[in-house]
Parts: sequence; C-alpha cells; structure tokens
Amino acid sequence: MRGVLSKLSSSRKIWRGVALAAAVGLVLPAMPVAANEQIDALIEKFRPKTLPDGFSSANGRLESEQVEIATKYPGRIAEVLVKEGEAVDQGQVLARMDVADIRAQLSAAEAQERRAQQARALAEAVIAQRESELTLADQELGRVESLVAKGFATEQARDQRRAARNVAVAALNAGKASQNDSIAAIDAARAEIVRIKTVLDDSELKAPRRGRIEYKLAQAGEVLGAGARVLTLIDLTDVYMTVFAPSHVAARLAYDDDARLIIDAIPQYVVPAKVSFVASEAQFTPKAVETQEEREKLMFRVKLTLPPDLLRKYENEVKTGVRGMAYLRVDHAKNWPDALKVKLPQ
Repeated sequence: MRGVLSKLSSSRKIWRGVALAAAVGLVLPAMPVAANEQIDALIEKFRPKTLPDGFSSANGRLESEQVEIATKYPGRIAEVLVKEGEAVDQGQVLARMDVADIRAQLSAAEAQERRAQQARALAEAVIAQRESELTLADQELGRVESLVAKGFATEQARDQRRAARNVAVAALNAGKASQNDSIAAIDAARAEIVRIKTVLDDSELKAPRRGRIEYKLAQAGEVLGAGARVLTLIDLTDVYMTVFAPSHVAARLAYDDDARLIIDAIPQYVVPAKVSFVASEAQFTPKAVETQEEREKLMFRVKLTLPPDLLRKYENEVKTGVRGMAYLRVDHAKNWPDALKVKLPQ
C-alpha cells in the first residue's frame, strides 16, 4: 500500500513540474510576441488595406551608395578626425597620414630648386662675360685684318686673332649650354615639388561628397598599405529602395514615374520617390520560359530614389537599412488613393 501511495505522490510531483514548465513556457514568450504584435498592428493600421486597380506593391529596404575612403600611398595613420554616425561635408578632412618623411623630401626638392636657380644665375653671368670677350675678339680681328690688307700686319697675327675669336664663341656656347642645364634642373626640381605636394595633399583623406560615416575601419597609429580602407561613407544625397516587381508590372513602369514608400518604423508617413532604374533582365528565374504561368514568375529589379531636396531637409532622420513597402502606379490615368498621398513630418 505504501508503495502505491509513494508512486502516486511521485506522479503528482511530476505532473506539477510539467504543468509549471508549461505555464512558464507560455508566459515567457508572451511578452516579446505581444510587443511584436503591437508593432505589426501599428504598421497595418496605417498601411493601405487594399490596393485599387492600377497599383502594385512590393517590399524592400532603404539603401544608399557607399564610398570607401582609402589610402593612396602606404604609411602610418596619424589621426582619424571623425566618428561613426557623424555627418561630414564635401572636402572635409576625415583622416591624416604621417607625412614626416614626405616633408623631408619636400625640403630636399626645394633646396635642389634653389641650387638650380643659383646655377642659372652663375651661367647668365658667365654668358655676359663671354659675350664681352667675343665682342673684343671681333674688334681685334677686324683691326688686324685691316692692317694685313695695308701690309702693316702679318698673316700670323690675323690667324691668332681668328683663333681667339673662335675660342670666345666656344666659351659663349658653353655658357649658354650651362644656362640650359640649369633651367632644366629648375624645371625638374619644380616638378618634384609639385609631385611631393600632391602626395602631401593625398595624405589628407577627404570626403568626396556630403554623407555620414558608416564604419570606422582603422585607428590612429596603424600602418596601412596603398588602397587600404580607413572609413566607409554613405552618400546622403543618393538614398533609394530596391524592390522586385513581376514582369506585368515592370513592363508598365517608366523612368521618373512617381512611387510611394511607407517605412515600417514610421508607417504614419508616406514618402515620395521616383522610378530611377528598371532592370532589363529578370532575376530568380530561368533565362528562357515558355508558359504564361512561368512568365508571371519573372521578377525585375526596380530602383526607387528619394528626391534630393527631401533628403537634405530630413537628413538627420534618414536611416538606411530600414524596411518598408513600396507602391507603384502602373496605370498613369489613376490618381493616388488618399492612403498613399504624400504625408511627411512637419
């Protein structure tokens, strides 16, 4: 009898444990599920229940063009001046490379230019001297030739004056050659200075356009190779949503057509957009299909771009990666329903 009672008692404990576990299992997931249901209910409240004829919908997420800020030359990062999430202007310096060795090269090139300038000045002075010597040699040769013609000087004297004149001409030509060499040295030094200054300018990593820092990929003090990425910038002037539309919808879309976006995080607003791209080739399906049923499965990538002026106005609110619904008007004779008329934050 005691054995039976013991078994009954154990069974009751087991069933109580099972019941408790079941109760805990029901209560614990109930909280996040309820929260998700509230969010979904809010989205459904503002989302159009049914679409009239001439309209189509598709889901997607906001994206933006990314620009990789990378080094042009190998070196050590001296400082990174921005943080992730920071908005930057076009031309703003984002990071700097260590340029101590490059500045030393610049000093050497500038010194080389000064030496070449001095060599040019010396060559010009020598040329002036050689020109005077040539003038004197011409005068002496002329006098001797006159005396030889009158019989008052010998042929030897005339030959000596001619030789002296030839020496003066050669010396002048040598001076001019030296001047040309110095000019070429100046040009080479100046070209080297321009090259080094370009390297110095490239050592400052600047924003090619206005945007927001998405990722910081390197820290100050790190040594990077040429082409290594330091920052990732998202272009706040080019935000779009990519969706996929069936063939019968894509075929009726035109570039610059109006579209509407409803973002899941802010379903109470309707955002305007424009059709900026429709793929010429289908995706997710075989290249050649024969039946009508299969042709309806063809999906074409469609890009819907937000207006630049709207992006500038709501720049701080623009977040890429968020999901939403896109609505396309395939019948241009139809007006947008009230639920899809543009509505923006005030």
